[in-house]
Amino acid sequence: MSSSDSCVEVHDVHKSFKRGGEVLDVLNGLNLAVKQGEFVALMGPSGSGKTTLLNLIAGLDKPTTGTISVRGEEISMMSEGQLASWRTRSLGFVFQFYHLLPVLTAFRNVELPLLLLPLSGAQRRTQVTTALDIVGLSDRMWHRPGQLSGGQQQRVGIARAIVTDPALIVADEPTGDLDAKSADEILNLLVELKSSMNKTIVMVTHDPRAAERADRIVHLDKGRLVVQAP
Repeated sequence: MSSSDSCVEVHDVHKSFKRGGEVLDVLNGLNLAVKQGEFVALMGPSGSGKTTLLNLIAGLDKPTTGTISVRGEEISMMSEGQLASWRTRSLGFVFQFYHLLPVLTAFRNVELPLLLLPLSGAQRRTQVTTALDIVGLSDRMWHRPGQLSGGQQQRVGIARAIVTDPALIVADEPTGDLDAKSADEILNLLVELKSSMNKTIVMVTHDPRAAERADRIVHLDKGRLVVQAP
């Protein structure tokens, strides 16, 4: 795959953590390329390194050695300040437990990432209402999280993830706290974002049914890529 085709490139990445006097190797020389507009599911047993890999791709952590690039920008070499700026404009993160502020309405929760950008109030309103319309929650924008179902809260979380129009969305068990019907609606929404908006999505999941909705399933075990299945 040429770099021009790739959104994410992980090259020879090792990641180790120190626990007491012990060094724990979590990722061992991992290589992965994700095409622009591709939906990839990361699967593997607990401790396989999939969440560590997701956090590295999201710029929330740095590899011990190796490089990670997103759309040609080598994020593994960025400073913390540069990473914070990069995440604001280039990344959307969808969490398992939504991470919404309970005192804020859906509108205000979605607006939060935009407060870090040089936008007017009118520009923020346009982008927030567009994002909430995409996820089908225009009629709930002034409700607080406690007034919404789990599936609706996750849709607010997805609206927040896409409100800055990032190229890359990372999702950590986005259906893990939902019933089957709500989970299916969230997966439908992710597939729609991929197909209609050309979003690149990297999703960690334990659920084979969720993984099947992706274009490709990447299996990790003991910090290594073991299978790539179409």
